[in-house]
Amino acid sequence: MLKAAIVGTGNIAPQHVNGLLEFPDRVKIVALCDIYPEKAERMKEKYHLDCQVFDDHEKMIEAMPDIDIVHVCTPPYVHAEIAIHSMDAGMNVVVEKPMATCLAECDAMLKAEERNHVTMGCIAQNRFRNSIYKLKKTADSGLAGKIVCAHVNSLWWRGHCYYDLWWRGLWEKEGGGPTLNHAVHHIDMINWIMGELPTEVMAMLTNVMHDNSEVEDLSLAALRYKNNSIAEVTSSVVHHGEEQGIVLQCADAKIAAPWDLKAELTRPNGFPIEERNQELIEKITSYYNAIPDLPYEGHTGEIDNYLTALETGGRPMITGVDGRKTVELITAIYKAGCKKMLVELPIAKEDEYYTFEGILKNAVHFYKKAAAVENFAAEEITVGNYK
Repeated sequence: MLKAAIVGTGNIAPQHVNGLLEFPDRVKIVALCDIYPEKAERMKEKYHLDCQVFDDHEKMIEAMPDIDIVHVCTPPYVHAEIAIHSMDAGMNVVVEKPMATCLAECDAMLKAEERNHVTMGCIAQNRFRNSIYKLKKTADSGLAGKIVCAHVNSLWWRGHCYYDLWWRGLWEKEGGGPTLNHAVHHIDMINWIMGELPTEVMAMLTNVMHDNSEVEDLSLAALRYKNNSIAEVTSSVVHHGEEQGIVLQCADAKIAAPWDLKAELTRPNGFPIEERNQELIEKITSYYNAIPDLPYEGHTGEIDNYLTALETGGRPMITGVDGRKTVELITAIYKAGCKKMLVELPIAKEDEYYTFEGILKNAVHFYKKAAAVENFAAEEITVGNYK
């Protein structure tokens, strides 16, 4: 029986609790930790957990050295610190998105994993959504042809008070706006689907609706890959309807999540015929429908995969290397948007954007955060629409 601890009992922590509780014969939650211990106590009571509560992760590590897994569910600016402390104590870690606030922190975390011979997983739970998983499988089948253009929509809506929480909307604490904290999901997906990072990035950042936040609430990025295919990524917390999705325009067909399929055939003059390519549409549809559903979706699916890796001595599907790639592309988007320039990848260690200090030095502050609350009374959140 593996022993798990959760550090940070805010809005995302219930996804981890519920996921872990799905596997009572494999793992037990033995500790909760939060700088506001009353929040951890409420979580303990709500889920009827038999566990200890701490207000400091170092105290927890010292008191319970036999913890097997630490789930890091805190704001991004302390992900690296908590993960490295845990791994140096011989504990495996699962780190919420984003992996860290900069590439230097990601590399320090990867070094800690290697030197301590432990396993680090990074949350990118939407790879464990049937719609995304099946889209990836269908793209990999080659039936639609090579991907020539991708449209990535990470469209969320957050009210003005969303950024009243004390750490949100601050470059130093949150590390950025929706590009880092919301589109991280979709940027991981496009990295996974494309199988590589782009070579060039251009971007624009703005804040149009949240004047209690330093960071952007909307960004648009254009990506170019080495085969000259391109992608666009919209990261937003100003879009009513919260419609997320990925559209892949391939050489022979369009495939998308939520599922959509189109395939054109040409007339002698180059214009499409009205009937479309029904033979190919039927072939791709049959392939897609034959892909079995995942046994578990979302956080539960990723936790199942991570537990299996620990139990078998394998590697989880989503590793620290994957988490770093996502942070690298996000960093490139911020550099391109803040400096109004084309950015080439990879980002070198000598680049000032490699460190968090360099990111903070160059960050565009759209507004000054003038009001803050310690916690919200309401804990309900939205986690996306991936049907």
